[in-house]
Amino acid sequence: MMQNNTIRIEYATLRGVLEAVLNSRGFDSEKAAVCAGLFVDASLDGVASHGLNRFPEFVRLVEAGIVNPNAEPTLDFSAPIFERWNGNLGAGPLNARFAMDRAIAMAQGHGIGAVALRRTNHWKRGGNFGWQAGRAGCVAVCFTNTLPNMPAWGAKEARLGNNPLVIAIPREPEPLVLDMAMTQFAYGKMQAYLREGKQMPFAAGFTSEGKTTQSPEEILESGLAMPMGMWKGAGLAMMLDLIASLLSGGLATMDIGKLEEEHAISQFFLCLYPPKLGLEQQKINDQLMAWVQDLKSAATFSGESSHYPGEQSLKNREVNRQLGVPVDAGIWEQVKGMLIGA
Repeated sequence: MMQNNTIRIEYATLRGVLEAVLNSRGFDSEKAAVCAGLFVDASLDGVASHGLNRFPEFVRLVEAGIVNPNAEPTLDFSAPIFERWNGNLGAGPLNARFAMDRAIAMAQGHGIGAVALRRTNHWKRGGNFGWQAGRAGCVAVCFTNTLPNMPAWGAKEARLGNNPLVIAIPREPEPLVLDMAMTQFAYGKMQAYLREGKQMPFAAGFTSEGKTTQSPEEILESGLAMPMGMWKGAGLAMMLDLIASLLSGGLATMDIGKLEEEHAISQFFLCLYPPKLGLEQQKINDQLMAWVQDLKSAATFSGESSHYPGEQSLKNREVNRQLGVPVDAGIWEQVKGMLIGA
């Protein structure tokens, strides 16, 4: 159910306005179109917390010179199945899309391909790049580090990043895609709950006194979001940070935390292409169909069937293409004001 301050905007209209705003801030036509599409696709799939809701902040970083709209990635190192790239502080969504394209190309040629990326910026919705790889027929794993915004288990200070992790498996007509932060809830999701005046559905973090809380306001104030899986999520966040920063030659979360703004982050993209590994896509499809049917046959407490990764995005996408993309009315006015003031 939509909130009272939510309205619906046609996909093409929403994308056109974002594209025009980016054009007015120095993005060329191609970059503006692709970047706008990535933001709107996130909202289309029901992830406005990492779509339109993040757009004003993205524009602020462009205007502040932290995101360079003209930057192009440059190659640091190349091997047949591995490349290391410097993002040169370009737009995070564009750099991530480029890196995943390179990983896909290597995988389609050799069966496997990996890209480590340094000096890039926030990729916004990481799931976009899982859908990108899955639609290209690849099994994919990608992740990013962040500024310190999550405590190690039992710690009073945030020294870990929430380091989102994305896993995709190809399937016809659409892949399975898991997109999750290392915090129980992403900060963007908590900000959305705060705007709506709602509590988080489960304990989502800690107060500054170390007590668990469902209040997004208290968590955003303390900066102590709860690791998903508690100590397990904290350990996984550590390892993802180390892999991304060491293989890219880039900054780790502890280094990013010393910067005035979050930027120059490190990311990793891995793809495997089943046809090059002796596997048939039709057999994969059949196995996935059997797996989904088994999952949905299980009894649940709510009476509704369990969801597989990416299923809710597919449902949201279908509805929102027909009815319009749901957007926060206040944020929409803010974005339109950026165009008027350009």
